[in-house]
Amino acid sequence: MQLRGHWYRGGTSKCWLFDADDVASHATSRDEIRGLLADAFGAADARQLDGVGGGTSTTSKAAIVRPTPGGPADLEYLFAQVGIGDSSVELGSNCGNCATAIALYAVQAGLVPAQDGTTRVSMRNVNTGAVLSGTVPTPGGRVPTSGRAAVPGSRALGVPVSLSFHAPWGKTTGSVLPAGTAATELVAEGVPVTATLVDAGAPAAFVSAEELGVDLSSMTGDLDEHLGRLIAIRGAAGLVMGLRRPEDPPQHAVPKVGVVASAADYTAADGTRISAESHDVRVRMLSMLAPHPAIGLTSAVAVSVAAAQPGSVVAKAISAAQASSGRTRLLRVGTPAGVVTTEIVMGGVGEIEEVALHRAARHLAVADIDVAPSATQAA
Repeated sequence: MQLRGHWYRGGTSKCWLFDADDVASHATSRDEIRGLLADAFGAADARQLDGVGGGTSTTSKAAIVRPTPGGPADLEYLFAQVGIGDSSVELGSNCGNCATAIALYAVQAGLVPAQDGTTRVSMRNVNTGAVLSGTVPTPGGRVPTSGRAAVPGSRALGVPVSLSFHAPWGKTTGSVLPAGTAATELVAEGVPVTATLVDAGAPAAFVSAEELGVDLSSMTGDLDEHLGRLIAIRGAAGLVMGLRRPEDPPQHAVPKVGVVASAADYTAADGTRISAESHDVRVRMLSMLAPHPAIGLTSAVAVSVAAAQPGSVVAKAISAAQASSGRTRLLRVGTPAGVVTTEIVMGGVGEIEEVALHRAARHLAVADIDVAPSATQAA
């Protein structure tokens, strides 16, 4: 069977984009879609050798895109985090880097006509119900094919895309703070830990690096000695947030899990020294079963919304001198790839209306993928 796909880099991720009608000719139910993508990516192999997967959590992603003219958004998309070394495909989350790619794809493919100056693409994430918009430069109505924009975590250049996440939050769990408070106690591996559980951008759990004994003065290591506990925290947080039942198998994509520390000098993953004055908070995220090489955009949104919750693990890590005020606030997040800045737009009664980030995207290839059936099916 053949499946037509467009391959894009969005920010620090790579994502295969598929037309919903094309996918529907091969798979109609969620389970069938999972099987189709697992086979296309070669997910059962840790190297994804017999498929188009990239072998890492940031390069093993897909989105199924459907135009929705006349709807509340220009298009909707189903995001898929494809397993590595197993055939699982999780459909419960979102990816801002892939949304960046989708915005550029929508303009380049003519799903949204290019306007003079800039073109705004509104998108609804089917997984979570979140509404995003991506703004692409289209001077004179011309569709861009290349650009000079870069993002922390990659030296590659691409078309600049301004990506915004729009309120309301709490679309996955029904509440911005699913535990009911800004900080709650979880028990992971039999040990209590204080966590902030937030549903914004994607469901996420944040814990104090100091409480866990995680040293963020260097972000070059692989967190091996803490990995088991962080995975256990994800499992416990998922139960509290209603993302899984006790009898369900563990989820690796959601909730996102991050360790948080106050601003201080630290060494980035590439050995660069990052000064304390350059950022407001340090964050290191877990992506699937390994540390994220930068920070996912949905995680950056979750950090931003958590920072605005008094008493949260994130808010406590940001000193009063660092906290900004006004309708538009900037939050500088120190990550393994460097400093990522978010723009937080506040409403009239102190609620967050929008979180925006500046990204870059580029079209890499278009391909007719020969999807081999899984070994189980072939047998």
